[in-house]
Parts: sequence; C-alpha cells; structure tokens
Amino acid sequence: MQKTRQLDPKKLGRDSFVYVDISSVDKDTKKIVEPQTLLVDAAPSRARKEIKANDVLVATVRPNLNGVAIVPPEHDNQIASTGFCVLRSDTEQLDPNYLFYFTQTETFVSHLTELSTGAGYPAVSDEDILDTRIPLPPLTEQKRIASLLARADRLRALRRTAHELGESLLQSVFLEMFGDVEKNPKRLPEATLEHIASKAKFGIVDGPFGSHLKAEEYTNSGVRVIRVNNIKPNRFNFDDVRFVSQEKYETIKRSTVRPNDIIMAKVGNTIGKTCIFPSEIEYAVLTANVCKITVDPKHANPVFISYQMNFEAIQERIRNLSGDTAKPMINIPRLKELKLLLPPLSLQEEFAGVVARVESLRGRIAEGEAGLP
Repeated sequence: MQKTRQLDPKKLGRDSFVYVDISSVDKDTKKIVEPQTLLVDAAPSRARKEIKANDVLVATVRPNLNGVAIVPPEHDNQIASTGFCVLRSDTEQLDPNYLFYFTQTETFVSHLTELSTGAGYPAVSDEDILDTRIPLPPLTEQKRIASLLARADRLRALRRTAHELGESLLQSVFLEMFGDVEKNPKRLPEATLEHIASKAKFGIVDGPFGSHLKAEEYTNSGVRVIRVNNIKPNRFNFDDVRFVSQEKYETIKRSTVRPNDIIMAKVGNTIGKTCIFPSEIEYAVLTANVCKITVDPKHANPVFISYQMNFEAIQERIRNLSGDTAKPMINIPRLKELKLLLPPLSLQEEFAGVVARVESLRGRIAEGEAGLP
C-alpha cells in the first residue's frame, strides 16, 4: 500500500472541496453518491482524509454493513471523513479494482466484524484494516478477476434497472387501464375477496396454528415450506428455503399452496404483501403467518388481483381490517371482506399478459447474470 495523509481542507489552495462522509457511500451499490460540496472555512473537524482517484474507502464504523467504495476520477484530490480508512494501491503490485472487490468479500467483512469493539457503535481502527492479509496473485490475474467481477456488477445493475423500470411500467399500465384503485374513476365493478376466491373448500386458507408446525420440525428435504420471507411485493423469493417431511405434510396439507395461487403475509410490517406462487414448485405448505388465495378463474385473474393488492391504498385497507396497529395480524374472515376492483376478465388477462412480458425480460437478464463464470 502507498501512504496516505490527513490534510486540513484549508491547505488545498482553493475555496471549496467535495466532502465524502459515511452517509455519502451507498452500501448496496458500493458507490459514492451525493457527496457535499463545502467551503473550506465550513469544513467539519472530521474532514481530514485526502483522497485520490482509485483509492478504496473502507468505513471503520459498523464494518458488518460493508461501507466501501472506490474513488472515481471526478473526486480526485478531495477530502473524506476520518471515519474511513483510505487504501491506496501500489499499482505495480496491487490492482485497485481487485482491492475494491476484495473489501467486499465475506472473508474481509467477517474479519473486521470480529475485530470491532463497542456495543452501541462498533468500529475498527485503520490499523486493523491495514493489517488484514489479502491474497495476492500475479497482477495480470488480479486484473482478470476484477474484470469478471466488474462485469457481474454491470449485469446486476442492469437487473436492478430492469426491475425498477418494469415496476414503473406496470404501474403506469395498470393506472391507464383501470385508474386509481381508491378513487375508481372508471366506475369499475368491485367485489369482496370472498366473491373473487374459488368456492372450493380451501379457496382462502392460512397455515397451521403455530403449535402444529414448529421450527424444529423443518428438514433438509421434502415438501417446501412457505414463510413470510418468501413473499416480496409481486415477486417470490426463492432464496429462503425450508422443508418438512412428507409425513408431516400429510398432517397439515389443508394449507397446501399450488402454482398461480396468491400468497400473502398475514402479520407484522409486511402484512398484506402478496405475490404469485411460482410454477417452478409443484406444491408447498404454508406457515401460520402466511395465507393463500385461489381465485375463481371465471371471475378473476390471479396476477391482476395480486398486483392490485400491493397498491398502497389496498395495503391500507388490509391494515385497517387487521384492527391492531401495534401488532397487525389479519384473520381469514376479515380478509374475505376486502374489496377490490373487478373489471371484465378480458381486461384482467390483458394486464396479466403485460406482466408476463416484463417478467420474461427480467428472466433473460437473470439468465445472463447466472451464466457468469
């Protein structure tokens, strides 16, 4: 590493400077976002770390959050907070981008987390960071690794952008086709969820009572268990995986969920959030904090109903039906009272077709990301 220095901004020889503090680093994108431009006379006492292009900034506070960023050329010769350790590569031995990606590894984060001190405001010292050992393959190999990881970053950013644009597009299409769900300016028919749901025995059903399915009964394989963590607004989270044995499933199979069912969180901060149960899973079983809605295909399209339920106006209705703002939880009889727009089925299916095309685009981007070496 090359030596860095602390510098009073007044010695920069100019009237103002760009100040990068801890809040300027986005912990998700690992980029410097919206740093402040300050007059040198207004510099805070923590504005003392000189930074140059390609320096790697590592936040010394709460290292488990991994507040790291690489300094872009536009912030060359600016000032960062003393809450950062500034890492400056000796470029004859260490590629700056390779160093940047190393600081994001589980090895690096875990090491600093273990070294951190202070219960309320855990932190590490610059020395802790500088003493951390880093694997050092030949420089050409470092550059190759960094290039592959940069490509992965670009694809992930593209995926995020596609998701955000897709959600914005779908919201615009929904509002154009059906109007505001609260005001209903198109005077579309409305119906309760009880009317919309299948009249089969278990059209709307929740998971078994807590004592009928305990965490210690989860297994490494068998029938998949659907928990609140699996439900994101309009998206199923495949990452949270739990199972129960086939024998256990047989005792609670009234709570079975199948492809094209709507699954909804019943409790807590995520109450009312819904998504469609995916076709990749043949069937699964719910936990007590989740319910499923099988719509009557003669009246409703599940994609349209689920998407509508995630609008804030409908979320508010669900919270009101729960009747408890401190610890919201909705039961099935109250949920059946929920009123929703129910336009002609042909229009619902037209909207579902738009959703399918957007999801197809997201899927192609995800496949590109998965194909990285």
